[in-house]
Amino acid sequence: MTPEIFVYPLFACPGEGIRKPVPSMPGVYNLSVDQIVEECLEVHALGIPAVIVFGIPEGKDAVGSGGYDDDGIVQRALNAIRQEVPGLLRIADTCLCEYTDHGHCGVVENRDVDNDRTLALLARTAVSQARAGADVVAPSDMMDGRVAAIRSALDAGGFERTPILSYAAKYCSAFYGPFRDAAQSAPQFGDRRTYQMDPANHREGMREIRADIQEGADMVMVKPAMPYLDVLWHAKRRFGLPTAAYQVSGEYAMLHAAAANGWLDFERAAIESLTCIRRAGADFILTYLAKDAARLLA
Repeated sequence: MTPEIFVYPLFACPGEGIRKPVPSMPGVYNLSVDQIVEECLEVHALGIPAVIVFGIPEGKDAVGSGGYDDDGIVQRALNAIRQEVPGLLRIADTCLCEYTDHGHCGVVENRDVDNDRTLALLARTAVSQARAGADVVAPSDMMDGRVAAIRSALDAGGFERTPILSYAAKYCSAFYGPFRDAAQSAPQFGDRRTYQMDPANHREGMREIRADIQEGADMVMVKPAMPYLDVLWHAKRRFGLPTAAYQVSGEYAMLHAAAANGWLDFERAAIESLTCIRRAGADFILTYLAKDAARLLA
């Protein structure tokens, strides 16, 4: 295990000189674009090859228009990273939940998410992100048919070589809470059970991954990581594509909380947790521990 397998998540927010701590995620911040660049310089110097960028927009609306705004916060961050830290791989999270005023991942009609109406907006978001400098787009919404829609739009927009990292097996998990604090993306009503996956259902995960591959996904992801190591292991063995795992905010926050109470050794637990994810089949790991782990592995 080396720093080359890590992807570091970043939260871009409006303003200048902003470095706002996320209370439930020690060491994680909402960062203005200038601070994103500083963070990326540090990440690159540690030997971490990639970041994934999430956005907190200035305003939200019913259709998440901030996600596909060419001057949106993620687009500005991607462009700045491309200019200032060109050696760093830029992944864009492609979803609408951070930009909708209701907090769901797609267009809502009669309090239900309209899968098919959402696809065009996700495709538009992916093209805008690629235009801004995303090397990889990563749809995390879990709408059916989103990979095919995004692939078609990227190809039509001249981005045939932009790969898709699909959040292919994304479970409706209790471990996302701190992320929703950071991204200000908690649903304002209901939950995401109608489009994210049942934690008890392993076979559905395999079907979802297969469908995304058939639609054109270049890489697939299992999220969360440690509670779903069995899904990760089967996904890598069965499909053989480059396979990622996302060690999510709740996993990160639990390690910090337990260490703060003196219940475990943070450094040992951090490396052990990442080693388990790697052992189960992850070719690369999205983790808030990336900087800490890179220093420990140096």
